[in-house]
Amino acid sequence: MQKLFCHLTGSLTLSLFLSAAQIEVIPCKICGDKSSGIHYGVITCEGCKGFFRRSQQNNASYSCPRQRNCLIDRTNRNRCQHCRLQKCLALGMSRDAVKFGRMSKKQRDSLYAEVQKHQQRLQEQRQQQQTGEAEALARVYSSGLSSGLGSLGHDIGGAYSNGHLIDMPKGQANGAPAGYYGMDSTQPSPDQSGLDMAGMKQIKQEPIYDLTPVPNLFPYSSYQDSQLAPGVSMGELDRIAQNIIKSHLETCQYTAEELQQLAWQTHSYEEVKMYQSKSREVLWQQCAIQITHAIQYVVEFAKRITGFMELCQNDQILLLKSGCLEVVLVRMCRAFNPLNNTVLFEGKYGGMQMFKALGCDDLVSAVFDFAKSLCSLQLTEEEIALFSAAVLISTDRPWLMEPRKVQKLQEKIYFALQHIMQKNHMDEDALAKLIGRIPTLAALCTLHTEELQAFQQLHPETVNVLFPPLYKELFNPDAASVIEGALQD
Repeated sequence: MQKLFCHLTGSLTLSLFLSAAQIEVIPCKICGDKSSGIHYGVITCEGCKGFFRRSQQNNASYSCPRQRNCLIDRTNRNRCQHCRLQKCLALGMSRDAVKFGRMSKKQRDSLYAEVQKHQQRLQEQRQQQQTGEAEALARVYSSGLSSGLGSLGHDIGGAYSNGHLIDMPKGQANGAPAGYYGMDSTQPSPDQSGLDMAGMKQIKQEPIYDLTPVPNLFPYSSYQDSQLAPGVSMGELDRIAQNIIKSHLETCQYTAEELQQLAWQTHSYEEVKMYQSKSREVLWQQCAIQITHAIQYVVEFAKRITGFMELCQNDQILLLKSGCLEVVLVRMCRAFNPLNNTVLFEGKYGGMQMFKALGCDDLVSAVFDFAKSLCSLQLTEEEIALFSAAVLISTDRPWLMEPRKVQKLQEKIYFALQHIMQKNHMDEDALAKLIGRIPTLAALCTLHTEELQAFQQLHPETVNVLFPPLYKELFNPDAASVIEGALQD
């Protein structure tokens, strides 16, 4: 009894000294990513926690394709499940472990010392990061909070779009500001009757906006023609940028005005409880449908980009298959409100708690964190359009047949994006910060695939019968037939 009392007292003492936030300064013991606390007896991130939980729930048996000594870190932790699981077990992860329990005094003292060491090292860095993010968000919303959402556009000459400003100067001619596209917001969004959730039909070609090309999209360029890639002129960059921005505006699910009108329409407490009470299979199906809907718009966006349809069909399919979800996540920042951490889902805004029944809190949390991080960069619609194209048309995708052709198109898009960023942002590092988000996109897509595979093992009939074909096959090796059909529509 006395021994048990000492054990519990020690655990309680540790929990009093160390809050969850303090423990999180120690990186994940498995992969080195940011940790979220002690899970199954070891300090880990949400990704490794979820991986270990699924491996135990499914009684999974993994094999290593190499020498059973794979390096497990943040970037390649998903490449070998066998070595990742062995590392989890070697470091002491156990389903039976209780948080803060089963620790000797020596272990508690060691953990406490490690926390103090990490806190001392990272305190200044974390304060600077938090200050920078707070200032970035404050610049976007400070005037809007005091005068109300309705007057935000009049006070600062911008249109609120849930996390970024669409730069629309007050001085306009014929309704279209100089240097930008004129937007006729009375036109409807893409006709959803042209979409078939059971397959992939073409989004109707009627323009959503009254788009008037502007001759000089880069009036104050810091580059001359001689400084660009061989054979590329400022005039060509201007045409490419305008085409991509036009394609983006024509294939967005919601206009900026629609998002502004929906900005503070949130799901009620009763509606949130309803989502939480849904079965895991039902909510997964709903999310799959919403993602498929968004992917259909991305496919149409790609088809309208000058040069994309000139790529060989193999490369078109590979680029879409590997990049469409990344573009969906980029576009999500338009429909994300960082003030209350909510995202537009089925007509209203809701927070992470809406998706509790999915059973993948690590993925949901990571997606919300990414959306908030992207919103802090205050991207305009121009920048979102060009960044989306840059993410999609990437030479990093494996098995491209004509990588040089893809590279030439990618270089032009990056030049155009760089010019736009230099024109719109005082921060010289804005472009570097934006490009720095790309690895996070790849990691999110990997985590999504991992969660989907785990769900499919438990509910194969739901995935095979009820999920939209485009979603179901897109994240499987045999997706080419679906994408090929979409491109030919």
